[in-house]
Amino acid sequence: MVKTIIIDGKEVPVLPAKSEEEVLNKKTGKQYASKEEFDLDVANPNTSTVVEDLQVNQKITVASLDIFGKTK
Repeated sequence: MVKTIIIDGKEVPVLPAKSEEEVLNKKTGKQYASKEEFDLDVANPNTSTVVEDLQVNQKITVASLDIFGKTK
């Protein structure tokens, strides 16, 4: 059974979702484990990485939902 909440007086299904974040350097294509690792690369004087090189991709996966209503 799908969990629901009430929004503006209407019952709305709450769908389980999974989010994945990908942190990249858009110039070099290097993938970082986290935003913090990217920030350390920016702070490192031995690299040419700057804040503008940040690229963050979000992948959201939501469970499928039956969009067809049922008749009585």
